[in-house]
Amino acid sequence: MSKPTIEFTDITDIEYTVCPGDNPLIKERILATDPVTGFATRILRYEPGADSTPMGVQKHEFWEEVYIIEGSFTDLTLGQTFYAGQFACRPPGMPHGPWRSEEGVTTYEVRYPAPTE
Repeated sequence: MSKPTIEFTDITDIEYTVCPGDNPLIKERILATDPVTGFATRILRYEPGADSTPMGVQKHEFWEEVYIIEGSFTDLTLGQTFYAGQFACRPPGMPHGPWRSEEGVTTYEVRYPAPTE
């Protein structure tokens, strides 16, 4: 299976939903997803004051690319704040987070499988 074919569409028609972890200040707008694997393209939004500490450090078995559209957030493990205009490309297994955002942040994220050998 794969993500669906989608022609240009107004993403404001797609509702934000609370992300796994159930923090009401951390929401996602799923733009496209593979129903079999769960790999997705999404807009992630941390409202001001959101903190993902209860979810701990994240490690995924997939590639993840993240572009910060607006705002900023801090990787609490690294003690480093990242801002609008910055980009990350994380290979499978790369630890990151937890995150906190004082002002709020919006990111664009694409997740896809690691190649099998």
